[in-house]
Amino acid sequence: MSKDSIAARPELADALRIADLIHDRARLEAAIASMGSAIDTALNGEVPLFLSVMNGGLIFAGALALAIGGDLEFDYVHATRYRNSTQGHELTWIKRPRADMSRRTVLLADDILDEGYTLKAIRDFCLEQGARRVLIAVLCEKMHNRTAPGIHADFVGVQVPDRYVFGFGMDYYEQGRNLPGIYAI
Repeated sequence: MSKDSIAARPELADALRIADLIHDRARLEAAIASMGSAIDTALNGEVPLFLSVMNGGLIFAGALALAIGGDLEFDYVHATRYRNSTQGHELTWIKRPRADMSRRTVLLADDILDEGYTLKAIRDFCLEQGARRVLIAVLCEKMHNRTAPGIHADFVGVQVPDRYVFGFGMDYYEQGRNLPGIYAI
């Protein structure tokens, strides 16, 4: 599917006209399949608590869950620093997970590791709730040197340039999350 054939609201259509396709659906699906295998190896039969980080992580988390061969227990977390903006602010918790994390492995699935402040706060919350370990899987890792100290992804699908990226879960002003590829402007 080309960016010209995607039905979009005017703002998204304008962005798609100037955007570059960074990773297409086939590339993303291959990366997710590879991540699933690596996670299976890391879990070694353990059943983790699989936490989707909403809203951006939804599409990736669903695809990743299907790529993992072992059993998973599901919950989700929704925390944001963006609130319909392109710049981060103070962290807002919308929904904390209800599942017991005591002495468990938690697998966080999110769309992107950019600066990492939100992921770091979620990871730290899981550890405070008694998680034995927290593994972080992200579809994208943005290439820059502004990542928060002490945060990294254990599993990365693809790398993206230090540009505004959207699609496959990531939004352009709350639009375009369901685009089948990742675009950059």
